Amino acid sequence: MLDFNRWHLLKGAALIFSILVVCWLVLHYLVPAPPSTITIATSFTGGHYQALGRRYQEILAREHVTVDVRATDGAVENLKLLNDPASGIQIGFMQGGVANSKQAPELLSLGRIDHQVFWLFYPTGETLNDLTQLKGKRIALGPLGSGTRAVTEKILSISGVTSETATLLTLSAQSAVNALNDGTIDALFLTFSPNSPILHSLLKGPQYQPMSFTDAEALTRIFPFLVRLVMPRGVIDYERKIPATDVIIIATTNVVLVRKELHPAVIDLLVQTMLEAHNEPGLFQKVGDFPTQTDPEFPVALSARDFYKNGPSFLNRYLPFWMTNYAQRTIAVLAAVTAIMLPLFHYLPLLYKWNMRRRLLYWYDRLKSLEASIDAHPSDRHLAEKQAEVEQIDDAVSRIRFPLALADQLYNLRSHIDIVRRRLTPRVRAAAE
Repeated sequence: MLDFNRWHLLKGAALIFSILVVCWLVLHYLVPAPPSTITIATSFTGGHYQALGRRYQEILAREHVTVDVRATDGAVENLKLLNDPASGIQIGFMQGGVANSKQAPELLSLGRIDHQVFWLFYPTGETLNDLTQLKGKRIALGPLGSGTRAVTEKILSISGVTSETATLLTLSAQSAVNALNDGTIDALFLTFSPNSPILHSLLKGPQYQPMSFTDAEALTRIFPFLVRLVMPRGVIDYERKIPATDVIIIATTNVVLVRKELHPAVIDLLVQTMLEAHNEPGLFQKVGDFPTQTDPEFPVALSARDFYKNGPSFLNRYLPFWMTNYAQRTIAVLAAVTAIMLPLFHYLPLLYKWNMRRRLLYWYDRLKSLEASIDAHPSDRHLAEKQAEVEQIDDAVSRIRFPLALADQLYNLRSHIDIVRRRLTPRVRAAAE
């Protein structure tokens, strides 16, 4: 029968439940919700990376994303944390020259964000224009295990300046300046932010002098992560002409690294944040120089490249992040349901027709068996029971509700039932006489 009963309701509920499960699986594995809290590995308290982390924290707070700024020892520790899936760190700052995709294949770049300038200062009155002249001298470098220390040691080593040919000291920036004043070191080779008060005191102090890297072009060829920069004459103090001449310096670039499994929506949001935080002009950059769309050491994330090329998506352009997330997931649900329902709309009518035919075939099979029994035993004493069975079949078939398109098959069956009835009736009467 086509009347709805508990079995039909159960089958309908099972179908709906199956569709919901499939949709949930699609959302969970193919369109997972982006996290509302992210953790960024930065640097020691007061360091450049920590300042960047705070800046990102302020920008992302407008999109209702909580940023945990994790203090670390710097680039080297950030790399270790990013390479460890159990650390909980999926985003971190690092400078060029510390590692590349061979050492960290699970990491992707979102682009380079600013320069990390290496400054080499020495006392005024001396002449220093080549790194090889540092042999035998006392040199202050960054903390052991820091990215600055790792890169400066690489640069010095190709000049033959190592711990065996020179005295390499671990000093903080201010301690190095004090040691340079006291004459306890001969040079400092450290990184400073362009806005650092210590850097400006070194540049303006008559007792210090920055070294001009005359072989900077060669260093950038040896180390692709390095760039050659020029500090123009008078850019620090135009009236006093500080510096007195153009100074060639070397720098690497800082990068935002993420783990490959980071949600694409978070990557889009981070790239927007980077554009806002690093697009301004500076001492060594013009508007639009940063962030970069390329990276010499790590592959750039696909969604980041797409963002740089095409800008934010339609939803991101007109909706806040939290609404974009819900809209994307809603669209994903609709797409999943559509993908499931379209084939069903094609096959359900066929399945329905097959089910109706199967029900008819069941009664055809009973009728055929009954007819065969009559032919095998024409004078059977159970003819009356067989006649009752024919009536039972006819009554059951008459209760079947068929759609109009299949009504001809139902009438065919009833006509065959009538044929069997007409064959059986005379034999029943003859047996009764």
